Amino acid sequence: MVQSIVGVIGGSGVYHLPGLADLREELVSTPWGEPSDALRFGKIGATEVVFLARHGRGHRLSPSGINYRANIYALKEVGVTDLVSVSACGSFKEELNPGLFVLVDQFVDRTFGRQSSFFGNGCVAHVSMAHPVAPLLQARIADAAEAESIAYVKGGTYVAMEGPQFSSLTESRAYQAAGFDVIGMTAMPEAKLAREAEIAYATIAMVTDYDCWHPEHDHVDVASIIATLQANTGRAERLLARLLQDFPAEHEACLIGSDRALDAALITAPEARDPALLKKLGVILKRVNAQ
Repeated sequence: MVQSIVGVIGGSGVYHLPGLADLREELVSTPWGEPSDALRFGKIGATEVVFLARHGRGHRLSPSGINYRANIYALKEVGVTDLVSVSACGSFKEELNPGLFVLVDQFVDRTFGRQSSFFGNGCVAHVSMAHPVAPLLQARIADAAEAESIAYVKGGTYVAMEGPQFSSLTESRAYQAAGFDVIGMTAMPEAKLAREAEIAYATIAMVTDYDCWHPEHDHVDVASIIATLQANTGRAERLLARLLQDFPAEHEACLIGSDRALDAALITAPEARDPALLKKLGVILKRVNAQ
């Protein structure tokens, strides 16, 4: 039996979740550098949960300055099996209004200044990203939203932009014309790295604004985003508390194989693999090496 350990990564770090107990903190170093912040551990009912403030306490890290590899490696190191990403986003559709939660199932990566893989020269791996969100985890998040009467939409495409600037009007209209649903700055390369680490991953995209395409809401500003984020916080806490309270004790095998993503991904011949990189990969390859 593989015990479920749920990771929650978001801008707010530790949520004040109802029923959260046994809180403790731990600094975790990784071969890829330091994570954004200390990991915070707790329990809701029988479910172990690990929180990580994606931008660090006080929101000191830019989306481009986050060490995504260290964050995912640290969560893998402490045994996280399922990772829930909570992030703010802009909307390209009238019906996806500020305050709504969108449980996206696809991503478009428009980032360009970030390290997006644990693998590289000396150990090449190609994981599938056709279906980047773990369906069972997403379904459990949807069930929790239903149980708490929280408005959500299941499914959608999230465009990950580099930032930290917001979109130009032409960019915003182009993404809208392409049929994309929401835009944010942090889901990539987070989702890619979670897949390489064989962690089931799902995103709760909290709509804060209409980006800048909307004629009546054509100016995105930090003050309005923060106000909407604060309004969303209570709903996010209730959703997460319900999700964790109802989470199965045993990790469920992912229907799309995200927890076995490396089984057919490693392409470099064993004798040609770089020992230094293999050592750095550490827990990423632990399951594969044990076979």
